[in-house]
Amino acid sequence: MDAPRRVFSEEEYTPLILIFSTSTISDPGIDFAGSSHIHYPSSTSIIRLPCSSMIRPEFIVHALQNGFEGVYIAADGPDCPYLGEACVSKTAQRVETAQKLLKETGIEAERVKITGICSVCGESFAKSIKDFYTSLKKIGPVKTGMAVSS
Repeated sequence: MDAPRRVFSEEEYTPLILIFSTSTISDPGIDFAGSSHIHYPSSTSIIRLPCSSMIRPEFIVHALQNGFEGVYIAADGPDCPYLGEACVSKTAQRVETAQKLLKETGIEAERVKITGICSVCGESFAKSIKDFYTSLKKIGPVKTGMAVSS
């Protein structure tokens, strides 16, 4: 999913955030935020996966090189129905690899955030994504660097 490249002034800059959520754990929490009318930035797109450890580092890099200003991983945590406790370390390892690849391309590692979101964590999700949005506004748009081979 490529987001279009946009041209804007500093005051109208709205960071686009790609959210990776999990269908059984974090996605219900995100849906709960929406159905409860808890406000969070509307400049988000969601990709649902069965398990947060399925995110490949290349997906994160690709998103940031193609129009998104931030990638937010709403992780399963130890409640993952597929890997249990192992999901935490595997997901963290993939994010760490992505951050190393980003540094190699000149993109700030702070553009990637991982947070454990449970199925009833609508308010904590909204606060976390608002905080991430605010930090991305301070960083500004992605400066595209070198391409990373997959």
